[in-house]
Amino acid sequence: MKAPYGERSRTCLRNLWALGSSWDDSPSLGIVPRGLGCRTGPLDIVFVIDSSRSVRPFEFETMRRFMIDIIGNLDVGPNATRVGVIQYSSQVQNIFSLKTFFTREDMEKAINSIVPLAQGTMTGLAIQYTMNVAFTVQEGARPPHKKIPRIAIVVTDGRPQDRVTEVATQARDAGIEIYAVGIQRADMTSLRAMASPPLEEHVFLVESFELIRQFGKQFQDKLCGVDMCVERDHGCQHSCVSTPGSFYCECNPGYQLNADRKTCSRCGAGHVDLVMVIDGSKSVRPQNFELVKQFVNRIVDLLEVSPQGTRVGLVQYFQPSRTEIKEAVMKVEYMEKGTMTGLALKHMVEHSFSELEGARPLSHNVPRIGLVFTDGRSQDDISEWARRAKESGIVMFAVGVGKAVEEELRAIASEPVEQHFSYSADFTTMTHLVENFKLNICPEIRSPCECEALVQFQTNTVAILQSLTERNILWVLRGRAGAQSSPAALGGCIQTPAGGGTGAGSRDGRWGRVGQACAGQ
Repeated sequence: MKAPYGERSRTCLRNLWALGSSWDDSPSLGIVPRGLGCRTGPLDIVFVIDSSRSVRPFEFETMRRFMIDIIGNLDVGPNATRVGVIQYSSQVQNIFSLKTFFTREDMEKAINSIVPLAQGTMTGLAIQYTMNVAFTVQEGARPPHKKIPRIAIVVTDGRPQDRVTEVATQARDAGIEIYAVGIQRADMTSLRAMASPPLEEHVFLVESFELIRQFGKQFQDKLCGVDMCVERDHGCQHSCVSTPGSFYCECNPGYQLNADRKTCSRCGAGHVDLVMVIDGSKSVRPQNFELVKQFVNRIVDLLEVSPQGTRVGLVQYFQPSRTEIKEAVMKVEYMEKGTMTGLALKHMVEHSFSELEGARPLSHNVPRIGLVFTDGRSQDDISEWARRAKESGIVMFAVGVGKAVEEELRAIASEPVEQHFSYSADFTTMTHLVENFKLNICPEIRSPCECEALVQFQTNTVAILQSLTERNILWVLRGRAGAQSSPAALGGCIQTPAGGGTGAGSRDGRWGRVGQACAGQ
């Protein structure tokens, strides 16, 4: 049966409406006004724009307008849809990442400032960059376990000068949904090779740049479809997040999702496993070294130290107490030797993160994260053990203070380096490290409770660091040091505290530290 004329008109208008349209249509016609935003859950979207020499200036302006209009109809924000833009020619240029901007105004300003590269057409290279860089957690993509759809929109006007089939397959296998938009001279075979199935919903070939703004009804349905949280009885205890064709439940901060994936339970007390390695180098003068020991004890005061709670790698007991730990720490003597960061990294890899020292087996997928603080150039080579640390799966963060050398910090830090190292003139200017730590370390951790515990620990740590008036060096290695530790197992050179037994009969003082050459011991 035919629909009434008015209904047929509305259907026609809805099919013609595109995300890239800036028409000021009436909502009564069933058209979503520009700027209203998607009603569904968050997305991670990266525009991959061809800016080769074959794209004429007015055509590039149309592509620019196309991106701005689409973004204008998205609900953008850190917890909503995130958008990134890259342009490519013979090379790839990142305009802004998924973590860079969270307002339409900032995105529009950046898009308007793009200068076309005007070279060849290396579409395969651009897709590879999108997969390996743009959609990484470090660049702002949400972790896979959050199930946020990852969508790449490739807009090109020419035949690729490199291979796209293999790399596009890899990108799709990695969970990236690819839309291929071809303009004028675009090769349909290449478009079909890069797009996700079903091809009729992911491949668009338009005859001119003017028509690019009219292909979007299917696009709209995919990006801004039915709000599944509204349409279904989701049963989420705290909040429901809608995705195209589905939904999932999320918990409020301080809670974690239960096994039924719907209800939430409050996180327990925040626990971390730490290995603190105090450097006794010449750059840490005796009075500063005392500050370091006070720092360690103040950290202990913040922690719920017990076999079931927080475990501290510098001090390891069967039934530890804060008093016992603090007494042991205060017996550490100043060594006044050179800064041997390489030796410390070697110890971290070979001992601190070993199963013998309490590290979980790699098969358990427990994140291994090293956070390194240093204030000077190392007197030994750090490159080999920094490389081995990262190759063994340890995510390395490097923080330099005072006279720290940027080259060494970069060698220690994991990729992408810019997201894994920071520098401050002294400890009083380190407040920015808290947010950096949360932004970079939380995606490495699947448990929101564990992440919040680490962030809280880092917040407390920075507060203490700010209270110190002298510079010092401290390595805080977020390892797993649950097993009992003897002095011989804790460092390259171990100095036994005066009067402190560490034999089999001494169950309340097993501790050690990584230091330098123990001459005379």
